[in-house]
Amino acid sequence: MPTVQSGNLSVVATPIGNRDDLSPRAVATLRAADVIAAEDTRHSRPLLLHHNVDVPLVALHEHNEREAVDALVRRMLDGQSVALISDAGTPLVSDPGYRLVRAARAAGIRCVPVPGACAAIAALSVAGLPSDRFVFEGFLPPKAAARRTRLQELASEPRTLIFYESSHRVAESLVDMRDVFGGAREAVLARELTKLFETVLGEALSELAARVAGDPDQQRGECVILVVGRGEETDARLAEGQRVFALLREELPPAKAAKLAAAITGAPRKSLYEAS
Repeated sequence: MPTVQSGNLSVVATPIGNRDDLSPRAVATLRAADVIAAEDTRHSRPLLLHHNVDVPLVALHEHNEREAVDALVRRMLDGQSVALISDAGTPLVSDPGYRLVRAARAAGIRCVPVPGACAAIAALSVAGLPSDRFVFEGFLPPKAAARRTRLQELASEPRTLIFYESSHRVAESLVDMRDVFGGAREAVLARELTKLFETVLGEALSELAARVAGDPDQQRGECVILVVGRGEETDARLAEGQRVFALLREELPPAKAAKLAAAITGAPRKSLYEAS
C-alpha cells in the first residue's frame, strides 16, 4: 500500500440551485484549501464569492482532466490541500473527477468526502417511487437510435431508474421511454430542483410525455427523470388500490368498493376484494 502523504483531496458537493444549500463544513473545507479544482471556474466563482471563499481556482473538466490530474497530484504530494467541486451537486456523479480521485488514491493521498446536494437523490426523495433499490443511469445517449437501444436494455430492470436529461432532449426521451417501457409505466419528471421554478410531475409515461411535449416551460432547465422498475408498477398500483379501497369500504359494501377502487387506480379488483 502507498504511504499516505501530508496533502489531501476533499471532494466537495455544491448546491444544485439554491446557494444556501452549501453546508458549513463545505464552506470551511473550501476556505482551508490551497487550491480548488472546478469544472468551470467562471461558473463556480460567483458561488464561492457568495460564501466569502477566496482561494485560487484551476480548471478540471472533461477536456483537460488527464493533463490537470498530474499537476494536482504533485501539489498534494508536496503537502497542499486540494478541493474538488463540479458545476453543481456531487462531483463524479455525471461530472469530471474520477481520474483525479483514482490517481490520488493510487498515490496514497487521503480522499475526503464532503457530502451535500445530488440531483438524483433529491429527485428520488420526492418522487414517491420505490426508493429502497434504484439504478442511476446518468445521461442517455444523445442520438435517438442509441438511446432507444439503451432503454430496451433497461426495460426489464426491476429497480427504480434515474436519468439525467438535457432540456432540449427531455421531450424526445420521454417519448422513447413511453414507447419502450409502455405508456402505463409510472414516471416522474423533477425539474429545476431547489430553484425558483422547481417542478415535480408524476404521471403514467403516456400522460407525462404528452404533457411535456405540449408545454415548453417543462422543457427548460435541469431535468431528472425517474421511472418505476418493471414489476414495481404493479405493486404501486396495488398499494394505491388498497388505500382507496379502505376509504370506500367505510361507505360501501366490499364488492362495490373493490370495483370502484380498481377502476380508479388500475389495481386488480380480485386482490382488493380478497384482502377485505
